[in-house]
Amino acid sequence: MRSRKGITELFATFLQFDADRVIGWATDARLRRNINNCQSKLSKPEESEDFWVSYWYKEWQSKTKNLASGHLSAYLQEVCYWAANKTATNFASGQFTLSDCFQAIVTKTDKVLQGFKPNMGFNIKNYASAIFSSELKELLRQQKEVDISTDWRLLRKLTQKRLVESLENAGLNAQKVESYVLLWKCYQALYAPRKEKGTRKLARPDDTVWESIAQLYNQERQTQISQPGPECSAQAAEKCLLSCAKAVRAYLYPNMASLNATTGDNGGEFQDILPQLRQDSLLSEIVVQEEIQERKSQQSQISDVLVAAIGELDEEGQKIIKYYYQGNLKQSQIAKELGVKQYTISRRLSKCKEALLIKLATWTKESMHISLDSPVLDYMSTVLEEWLQNYYKPEDSN
Repeated sequence: MRSRKGITELFATFLQFDADRVIGWATDARLRRNINNCQSKLSKPEESEDFWVSYWYKEWQSKTKNLASGHLSAYLQEVCYWAANKTATNFASGQFTLSDCFQAIVTKTDKVLQGFKPNMGFNIKNYASAIFSSELKELLRQQKEVDISTDWRLLRKLTQKRLVESLENAGLNAQKVESYVLLWKCYQALYAPRKEKGTRKLARPDDTVWESIAQLYNQERQTQISQPGPECSAQAAEKCLLSCAKAVRAYLYPNMASLNATTGDNGGEFQDILPQLRQDSLLSEIVVQEEIQERKSQQSQISDVLVAAIGELDEEGQKIIKYYYQGNLKQSQIAKELGVKQYTISRRLSKCKEALLIKLATWTKESMHISLDSPVLDYMSTVLEEWLQNYYKPEDSN
């Protein structure tokens, strides 16, 4: 994959795939015109990535954030690609190719922007990498679980909330959704398979069970749904629940198409370009540059705090952290290396990361005067994970 050069490329181009291979960068004409327009209004051309990240993030936070979101999405393309590449390589999946993984998580850019906190001094690329990786791992984990489950197992483990979302996504009206949910509840109540090995491969309920499901539904529909409708036969009940399973699979894992299709050189109109950097352009420029310098200083201080915190861990704790992040060893492999039980490694690893998080949280509260509520701690935990990965990354790695 060719590295992008220059601010226009970084903030106005998107990856193009041919099957599972990257074939180049496609330019979005509106984004290119927009950033060229902004550059022309500055006192001198600005070539700092940090400047434009800070600027577009401020625009994204304002009410006029349509093009700002596009610029930041373009900027995070490499981060998204490498997160997909690394996760897809380490997580066996017979369904998702690299391009599938990329398309699955590139849609999470808004989640990155919503969770990112620039005032805490962290880098958006590091934070995005952690979020993209986490989202993709969860997606692949769920995909693997669904792939090996029969329709009957899937319907047993499903939540009502997920079923309703799936049916609504399939275009069913409220009355249909209500009926299908009641039928699913009857299935849950009456199909109680014996505990056996391979429960993900639950067999189809026998005809007697289907008759009981239909009978219970016909009784409950009179009081449980707003418009009872006609009676349901055993055959109709089975058909409806198979439709539910199909809707759930389609909702969880839809066919993916690129959201980064280009509009071409003639795409978009000039009125689409947001008015930016008017008379206060020079002042905005100065403010952004000051914020960038402050953030770099904060990042350096945070790194110093965490390096010192690692040094305060006992020798075994430092080894476990290093084996896990630098050696990419699994907990079972670390346990064998150190001659202890795997659960000991799991517990010690959690304790070590907890100690680092406490040090980081304490410094943040005292130095940056930020209230440590639950969302902030969750954010800091995510950033700590990415910092550890970068800190222990071998020098010759990508």
